[in-house]
Amino acid sequence: MSTFSIDVANTLAGFLVLASFLMLYQVRLPALLNMLGLHAFILAMAVAWQAYAQGAPELYVTALIALVFKAGVIPVALQRMVVRLGIHRELEAVTGIGLTMLAGIGLVALSLEVMLPVTAHADPLTREYIALALSVVLLGLLMMVTRRNAVSQVAAFLSMENGIDLAAAAAQGMPLVVEISIAFSVLIAFLVIGVFLFRIRERFDTVDVRALDEFRGERR
Repeated sequence: MSTFSIDVANTLAGFLVLASFLMLYQVRLPALLNMLGLHAFILAMAVAWQAYAQGAPELYVTALIALVFKAGVIPVALQRMVVRLGIHRELEAVTGIGLTMLAGIGLVALSLEVMLPVTAHADPLTREYIALALSVVLLGLLMMVTRRNAVSQVAAFLSMENGIDLAAAAAQGMPLVVEISIAFSVLIAFLVIGVFLFRIRERFDTVDVRALDEFRGERR
């Protein structure tokens, strides 16, 4: 395995972490969904490079699925859903953007601190990659718990799934049937989430998850 291949792989994984930070930074919903498409595009490039570096042609299919569905179909569908629902475009966070970004930096540092010693004897192409993939998952989780808008939480869920795909590609990939199964599972989950959002909007006239908390409080 050449040093060049390892450097390119780690650079692409680093760009995915950067894209996760850009998603955390967004305060408008359309910009967040655009960043989600960029996030998936970088994932597709990273997986395609892993396919080349590992000599694993089945990973090209995974990269194509990420490019078509995650970088294209899903962000466009979410944008149209936002327009159709008439959702408020400003994103409201539980904490300030500065504090959220600092928490994200801490999570990345934690990922590196935990994973690098564990993978010390792993393949050079895998070691930093796994740590950066865990960073992407944790940053997605952070966005999920700090955003009140249901659509932004959907975007956070999808970014977490991108991190899992990144880790799977680094760990010498997964069987193609598993990759395809996961892709269809994500699409089915996306359709269910779409119906769920429409029902929330119809019932509460908002997609702010605080409305659900207030409703549960009234029922008590």
